[in-house]
Amino acid sequence: MAIWEKRFKKNADIVFRKIAGEVILVPIRQNVGDLESIYTLNDVAARIWELIDGKRKMHQIRDTISEEFDVSPQKIEKDLARYTRELEDIGAINTT
Repeated sequence: MAIWEKRFKKNADIVFRKIAGEVILVPIRQNVGDLESIYTLNDVAARIWELIDGKRKMHQIRDTISEEFDVSPQKIEKDLARYTRELEDIGAINTT
């Protein structure tokens, strides 16, 4: 299946927080944050995280980001594919 038809859901062990103007992902393991695994997100990455809900297909997220940030679909495709791979690699998301 092509990435654009996939749906991803968030790992419940990853917490999304906005703190002092920064947007971060914090993995929570055994009720303790792994402080060496805190990820800071830029505006686009934070919006992608918000849009990942297990229901939207990746092409829908791509189109939303392209519209909201006035970025070409080609640029978004490249960046979104890389970003979702990174999120999968750290265990933050998986396919539904």
